[in-house]
Amino acid sequence: MRIDTLLAEREEPLFSFEFFPPKTEEGERNLLAAVEALKPLNPAFVSVTYGAGGSTRDKTLEVVDRIRSDYGLEAMAHFTCVAATVDELRATLDSLSELGVENVLALRGDPPEGGEWTATDGGLSYSSELVELIATEYPQFAIGAACFPETHIAATNPEDDLRHLKEKVDKGVDVLVTQLFFENSLYFDFVARARAIGIETPIVPGVMPITNVAQINRIAQLCGSDLPAALQSELEARADNPEAVQEFGVAYATLQCAELLAGGAPGIHFYTLNRSPATRAILSALRLHRPWQGVAIS
Repeated sequence: MRIDTLLAEREEPLFSFEFFPPKTEEGERNLLAAVEALKPLNPAFVSVTYGAGGSTRDKTLEVVDRIRSDYGLEAMAHFTCVAATVDELRATLDSLSELGVENVLALRGDPPEGGEWTATDGGLSYSSELVELIATEYPQFAIGAACFPETHIAATNPEDDLRHLKEKVDKGVDVLVTQLFFENSLYFDFVARARAIGIETPIVPGVMPITNVAQINRIAQLCGSDLPAALQSELEARADNPEAVQEFGVAYATLQCAELLAGGAPGIHFYTLNRSPATRAILSALRLHRPWQGVAIS
């Protein structure tokens, strides 16, 4: 089912998971184990990422197809402009359509590791162009797009970032998913600013449970996401105790999600890193506590 339809018909917040295509046999076993463990939580959908430089195109399609056919879960394929001509982009969209996929997350995409972004000859330069292509030529797809509560790292300022987001949404975006963040005021402020300039699309917060200190520091730096000083201090105090880090990370993310849902967020998109225990514990606690009860979902 299209994600915009799921959002329109929801009676409660929607929960979804992000996975990435594995590069090894062990990685594939980890991914399938995570999908198997998380399936009983009945996510509204799962998303599958696209490697830097378009490096996992075929694997992304394979994983999306397997999740849909073998596990019966709705899947959204990440889809980027990188290293592809417009004709090649159309070919990928044709392949997704033939597989029965109804949802794509349209992104500009990252260049190959260590490289710089350059548009492919005969390709596209911006995610807004990709959105326009999909919306115009492939209306069967619901289109998701990324947004950045802390402003895109390549943006000149927050105002320009929002203006470009509005242009992208106007070209056909059905749902927005945020980059990860660790301070909820950033999300609520971002939503308010987006609504003020006429963006009415649902904005789903993306949350990454912290399970490893070095890993989250690296990811936050790459994404331009700020780790608040108090949070950083608590993590560093546990850095030599991996189990304590995971316990604290689950507790922090559970409280973060509860506040987001109590504040009217339409759902939570969990960045799982192909692991299930943290996400399973957090979502189980949220469904038991139901912090969204009596709240108008935005």
